Amino acid sequence: MPSSALLSRYSDLPQNGKIQATYVWIGGSGSDLRCKSMTLDFVPTSPSQLKEWNFDGSSTGQAEGHDSDVYLRPCAIFKDPFARGDNILVLCETYNRDGTANVTNHRAACAEAMAKVEAEEPWFGLEQEYTLFDVDDQPLGWPKNGFPGPQGPYYCAVGANKIYGRDIVEAHWKACVYAGVKIAGTNAEVMPAQWEFQVGPCHGIEMGDHLWMARFLLERVAEDFGIVVSFHPKPIKGDWNGAGLHSNYSTGPMRVEGGMAHIEAAIEKLSKRHQAHIAVYGADNEQRLTGKHETASISTFSYGVANRGCSIRIPRSVAQCGYGYFEDRRPASNADPYQVTRVLVETTILGVTDEN
Repeated sequence: MPSSALLSRYSDLPQNGKIQATYVWIGGSGSDLRCKSMTLDFVPTSPSQLKEWNFDGSSTGQAEGHDSDVYLRPCAIFKDPFARGDNILVLCETYNRDGTANVTNHRAACAEAMAKVEAEEPWFGLEQEYTLFDVDDQPLGWPKNGFPGPQGPYYCAVGANKIYGRDIVEAHWKACVYAGVKIAGTNAEVMPAQWEFQVGPCHGIEMGDHLWMARFLLERVAEDFGIVVSFHPKPIKGDWNGAGLHSNYSTGPMRVEGGMAHIEAAIEKLSKRHQAHIAVYGADNEQRLTGKHETASISTFSYGVANRGCSIRIPRSVAQCGYGYFEDRRPASNADPYQVTRVLVETTILGVTDEN
């Protein structure tokens, strides 16, 4: 019997006034997720009611063995779709013993930037692409000794010969909705076994919180199915699409009549900091941003209306009505959303330049 089926035997047992709080944090690679749980005798309604905890940072690549304690500070609470009831998932920031943010804690700097631009009402919607693999490191559903047919039939497709992993995708969607994550939708992507979910619109720091929790839920759901999730931006070499974290962004002035002028001004600022953005837009992104497979070249900045081969895409509907948002197509699927959203507001609102 699968372990998930065995666990269901115990999921409805009474908890006698106790709840399970699972603390979730970003690990030492900056893209892996870790978790551990504690028992509480109350139901918290705010992260401030939860205690600071710690973990062995030398086992996650976040500290040295001689000084291994790294501290977990709760920053967001979500409902737990696995334990259910009053049980919760607690997203945490990581801090060193001297009170400084751990090297993989990019939330602290993001929160500081978002506090400065609150009046501009920055909104984000992130499109998270990912690829499903079986435990033999083979893309889910692909032939064991070959390749599927060329790309074309798989995007937003239906049918057992074109779609692999829909059960995982739909279970993840339901888990996100239950947890309170602002998941906006899902779709099958261009490469077979590759999918996308969207989170947003979210305001300010909320974007990073919800995207990271959505990633945790995806990996946790896939674990139950015995499937591995890859966020690598080019999981399969050759004539196959890569995976991105397309980032839709707007400010209050962009979303009202006359907003196109503000959109164009923001894009002009972005054009002058291309490499600074690329530096925080994910590892191995040069394998994806080649100018092929619906990407721009990593070495040049470009923008256009309805052009998925540009760095920045202005949706045609936005160009027609004259206000709205734009899409930054450069971030890789493994990029940290805290870094992506921070650098966008720093460049377009706070006026940070490479000379600052």
